[in-house]
Amino acid sequence: MKKRIGSYPRVRVEGGGQAVVSQAGAVLLVETVRKVGLDRAISTVLTPWRRPRAVHDPGKILLDVALAVALGGDRLADVGMLRAEPAVFGPVASDPTVSRLIDTLATAGPKALHAIRAARAEARERVWNMAKNAAPDVAGQVIVDLDGVLVLAHSEKRDATATWKKTFGHHPLMAFVDHGSGGSGEPVAGLLRPGNAGSNTAADHITTAQLSLAQLPKKYRRGRQTLIRTDSAGGTHEFVAWLSKRGRWLSYSVGMTITEAITEAIHQAVLKVPPASWTVAVEPDGEIRGGAWVAELAGDVLQGRPEGMRLIVRKERPHPGAQLRSDADGLRLTAFATNTTGIPIAALELRHRQRARAEDRIRAARATGLRNLPLHKTAQNQIWLEIVQIALDLLAWMPTLALTSETRRWEPRRLRLRLFSAAAQIVTTSRRRHLRFARHWPWTDVITNALARLEALPNPG
Repeated sequence: MKKRIGSYPRVRVEGGGQAVVSQAGAVLLVETVRKVGLDRAISTVLTPWRRPRAVHDPGKILLDVALAVALGGDRLADVGMLRAEPAVFGPVASDPTVSRLIDTLATAGPKALHAIRAARAEARERVWNMAKNAAPDVAGQVIVDLDGVLVLAHSEKRDATATWKKTFGHHPLMAFVDHGSGGSGEPVAGLLRPGNAGSNTAADHITTAQLSLAQLPKKYRRGRQTLIRTDSAGGTHEFVAWLSKRGRWLSYSVGMTITEAITEAIHQAVLKVPPASWTVAVEPDGEIRGGAWVAELAGDVLQGRPEGMRLIVRKERPHPGAQLRSDADGLRLTAFATNTTGIPIAALELRHRQRARAEDRIRAARATGLRNLPLHKTAQNQIWLEIVQIALDLLAWMPTLALTSETRRWEPRRLRLRLFSAAAQIVTTSRRRHLRFARHWPWTDVITNALARLEALPNPG
């Protein structure tokens, strides 16, 4: 008899199962919402939009959609996965009720957005106070990265236009708090813009920076405890001037676009730098970055440079095939502006280069509801963008509060695969409900230990 190789066992499939909860690992997010007080905060601020004799609370509806997005949903109707599990998620509104709330909040415009953002800021402060050694300010400074995101549209939607990459869609500007190499990051601002919005629009960068700062606890708005970091899209005179005016309490590290107009000035300044003034660039582990050097350009290289601004340039041997938009003696030049003093120049350059972690945050956002904007009107999609940010907040706060250093860096896709997708049996004993996760699931211990850490945290007052 021939042996079968690589075959799977055959099982009979039926649809009448009971007492089994799918996506049971999402209880980690539910407990996070409860511990940080986000449910109370959002319910309170959205009270003005609760209709008389309404069955469902607007705050709960909005959080249900955010939970669905955190679990991988990308449209309002995906809240149905929560509706199927009332024992874990409670009563969940119908699809028409959800749509009506989004329309109502969209009509309210800035008032509703301000209310939602205020609730998020309140919960964020509580998270950071509870996180202690895992808080994003553990290194003494909060770093906020600003970056644009191209979101494709596959149908006619308001403000969907041709983008600079010759695609079609929107170009929101996002801001993320960097949790460093030991964590992920959390969104603090999302400004919805048409697809043809410019990358170097100073007014949009100023607005996004203001929204970001409003999300931070007040203690980070003094003593240069906050750093705004951008790539060359933020390197406009207007934005750097705005940052410089707040230089007494705000630090910045902004990439500068070396355009044709200023290439010659920087090139001449680089040639005047004495060889002894160049410092070798370094990697995060302290090792020397081969073929790269940094130096500060003295004098008024750029006309009208704001007071306190330092211009730092890096020259580096280009990678094979790299296009040299600006170069000196065959070395690729990049530059950034900062107002930070008292730190070695190589460390400043490394700090600016670590802005690349913002690309990881954007990848996580695309995997969490920002692959497309599912609604038609701009105001509706701005509410959706706030929902996406709530989902990303939860995906950052839960690991910060409940996971260990080895698992805290897991991105949304891995959290969903290993933790949230775990099924469990629901058992009622002594009028209390218990979730029993499968003993053989490889990450059951991670789930149960994380829940124990969350339960040990103080409840909101």
